[in-house]
Amino acid sequence: MRRREFITLLGGAAASWPLTARAQQPATPLVGVMSPLSVATAARNLAALRNRLRELGYTEGRNINIEYRFGDGLAERFPVLVADLVALRPAVIVVGSTAGVLAARKVTRTTPLIWFGSVDDPVALGLVESFARPGGNVTGFLLSNDASMVGKRLELLRDAVRGFSRVGAILNPEYAAADGTLKALPPAARGLGLEARAYEVRSGAELEAAFAAAARDGMQALYVPEAPLFLTRRSEIAAVAASVRLPAIYTFREFVQAGGLMSYGADLPALYQRVAGYVDKILKGVEPGELPLQSAEKFELAVNLKTAKALNLTISEAFLLRADEVID
Repeated sequence: MRRREFITLLGGAAASWPLTARAQQPATPLVGVMSPLSVATAARNLAALRNRLRELGYTEGRNINIEYRFGDGLAERFPVLVADLVALRPAVIVVGSTAGVLAARKVTRTTPLIWFGSVDDPVALGLVESFARPGGNVTGFLLSNDASMVGKRLELLRDAVRGFSRVGAILNPEYAAADGTLKALPPAARGLGLEARAYEVRSGAELEAAFAAAARDGMQALYVPEAPLFLTRRSEIAAVAASVRLPAIYTFREFVQAGGLMSYGADLPALYQRVAGYVDKILKGVEPGELPLQSAEKFELAVNLKTAKALNLTISEAFLLRADEVID
């Protein structure tokens, strides 16, 4: 059943913030939100954040103010956006990407940062001291992007689309998790009897060429991992995949709603609800270094039958019963 969701992104009330120490902040705290996505793409996630904050007793304009910044999938904008938020002296900043939190850490080591994104080893990267006790000003939630998740997505693609043996991965090398995906892809593919090849995309202008190259090289399916650039340009990506007639699996359901074949990944609104819980704890005085770094717990499988039919694919009823959402 296709479900249409109309979510209006309510802009956060802009608030001036005194340049004082954190201990001297006024009773109405400011929460900064730096999304790597566009306003429209982030709408569902931010609605979940605001709804959960309301459930926890926070009302925008009364006992909390929220300032939003949006990266539109362009990593080069993240440093300016997070620096702008830090300058407002917020009580906490929610940062929706690894590139964003790395940029924020260059600006502040005191402002609490609630981050979620993908990275092989946040300890080695210097973001936290340990998962159980991050120890600094960063905590948050990890999107699973390890070898098991890459393998799981490839397995789902193989189960839905029978008979392919070569898969092309479209990677944005500038995204923090790309290296982990690149390392995980070959062994995950071999374990399923598949051959994998990577194709780099650094900007929207390179999308069409990368997909065309995959088709020319005889790739029979595509793997499109997480990257803000890809999620922001999901409609364009789905259209390009359709033009080269290659079935593809993506990371989030938004791709499937935009015309992609299938997706499997973390339930982002559920993560934003958990983020709201951490915002609440920090506003009540808990230090971010005392809040454990956690992993995504809820994942969703989505399938677009209209796209399957356009590709002359027949997806079994048994597979469709496994899906959390089927668009027909």
